[in-house]
Parts: sequence; structure tokens; C-alpha cells
Amino acid sequence: MFENILSHYGLDLNTTNIQPFGDGLINHTWMVVTNNKRYILQKVNSEVFKKPSDIDENLLLLKKYLHKTHPEYLFVSPCSTKDGASLISNEAGYFRLFPFIEGSTSLNTLSRKDEAFQAAKQFGMFSKLLANFDAKQLNITIPNFHNLILRYDQFTEACRLAPNPERLQKAADEIHFINANEEIVHTYRKILQNKAIPLRVIHHDTKISNVLFDAHNKGICVIDLDTVMPGYFISDVGDMMRTYLSEAGEEETDFSKISIRKDFFSAIYEGYMSEMKEVLTDEEKEYFTYSGKFIIYMQAIRFLADYLQNDIYYGAKYEDHNFNRAKNQIVLLKEYIKVEKELIIDTLKVDF
Repeated sequence: MFENILSHYGLDLNTTNIQPFGDGLINHTWMVVTNNKRYILQKVNSEVFKKPSDIDENLLLLKKYLHKTHPEYLFVSPCSTKDGASLISNEAGYFRLFPFIEGSTSLNTLSRKDEAFQAAKQFGMFSKLLANFDAKQLNITIPNFHNLILRYDQFTEACRLAPNPERLQKAADEIHFINANEEIVHTYRKILQNKAIPLRVIHHDTKISNVLFDAHNKGICVIDLDTVMPGYFISDVGDMMRTYLSEAGEEETDFSKISIRKDFFSAIYEGYMSEMKEVLTDEEKEYFTYSGKFIIYMQAIRFLADYLQNDIYYGAKYEDHNFNRAKNQIVLLKEYIKVEKELIIDTLKVDF
């Protein structure tokens, strides 16, 4: 398989070392080392991304725009084959080859608030540099990815049609909590209807591992751009809050470990707004804190709906895996709501 792929780039399998790389859950990734140069080879998951060519078209559009308007920005795009293609396909699937950014590193967990600041700054910078790019030019690589209205409708349908009465009964308290906080969905509807809140070029997957850092722990750029498409800023900010604010991750089953690190919230706010303060409209800024509720609530819904449908989407490593994930996110949301007013006050204290 590899020989067929590497030959497109003029690389010889006999002088190349290939090893699995990273721990991404969506695409398969390998490190390719040849002639003292390193590359990242990636197989696109065509079950998640139904049209890999849509991703390729998006990256080419953004690369062309940034090369013209901000040539100094490090935009990590696929290498070209000998024929000038940036996406190749064969019987094994779709593949891209990326340059490895020497001197860079990525993180799987956050331990310091300055890391949160640097990451938020990089995601803010990415959207800022593309603020004048018409987001509607981009393909939708995952339809309805952060459509909370659809996710809530899917949840209510999962409750209505739950094939396992025992699971439905077991999740009664969690279902009640989701329904009791439906105003989060109503607020999202208001955002969609507000013309002062524009579609932007949004990354949509702002976990810490999607930022490259240098040797001094300063952010270099964002990577894994497959989910870059039109969206609202609350998606990027909310995903940072969901994944940065608690030291405990979504797999934690000791819920007493889940808490909100308010200093990390401040770091996200200061980092993101250091780039986006002059870009966001006043109406958008009013929803900065809401963005955390938006994404955490949506992820709780998705885990709980999957549990009620017998784990048909995420799968499960053990019987109550998705139920525990849903409870984890509900606890995180409860903790977030407890300190929400304090977080709003903290944003008012920052002077850029």
C-alpha cells in the first residue's frame, strides 16, 4: 500500500521508514522519514468525511487566500504529488502527505494556563486572518456538525424510540436535566436568527492537540483542518471551554474530579480576544460565556442519545460507557453554570 502512495511524491519505500504516529481517533496517521526529512502521512476517514475532495478543495482555497494576504502565516497544507495533486486515492482509500514541522510539538493534555492562552490565541488568529474570506465558499465537510437544534431533536427522538426500557429508566435524571435546560437550545436559535452574528471560517475542533507549540511553549499554528468550514465563533470557543476548563477529561468516572478552572477560562478569553477583539461584533461578544454551555450541553446530548440507542454511533468499551460520558458532561455543565456569573464578571475586568 505505502509504495503505491509514496511513489506519487517521488519517495522510495526502500529508503523510507514508516511508523504509526499520534493517537487521533478519526484518521489513520503515520510518520514518514526519508533522506533526513520527515513527513506526516494521513489516511482520511471516509466514513466520517463522506467527500474527502471537499476537504481538499477547502484547504486549497484557504492556502491560496492566506498566501496572498498573510504569507508569513504557517498554514500546514498537504504536499503536492509529482502531478500537482494534494489528495490521492487508491483501492485502500484517500491519502495526503504533510510536511512535518521541525521544532514543533503538540500536547495531549493541558497542565498550565499559559498553554490555554497560547492555544486560544492561535485559534483566534486563524479566524482573524480569515475574517475577510467569504466563509460560504467553503464546503461543509461534516453536515450539521454543531447544529444544536438537530442534536436536540435527535435526542428527543432517541428518548421516544429507545429500544431498551432499562436504559431509558436508568437515564431518567439525566434526561430530566437535559429537558430542564432547553433554553440553551432556544438561545442557539436566537443566534441563528441574529444577522449581527456572521458565519465565519471556524476550525470546529479546538482540542489542545490541534495546536503546534515551539520549544519555548509558544503557539506556532493550528493543524488538523478537516473540520474547517463555515460556522459561528461559539463553536471554537465552546470546544476550548469543554476540553480545557476541567483537569478531568470526558472519560473520567470519578465525577468529584470535575471542576472549572476559572484561571483557565480567563486564559482562553484573553488569548482568543487578543486576536479577535476587533473582529467580533458586539452581539457576538455577548455570547462568549454562553459558548461553553452550548458545546458542553450538546456533547452531553450526543452521548446520552447514543446510550439510549444502544451505542450505535460512538460505540462503547463497556456497558455504560456512553452513559458515564453523558453524566460526566452533565456534571461539567452543572459546574460551569455554578460559576457562570463569575466568569462573565471576569471578562469585564480584562483591558486589552
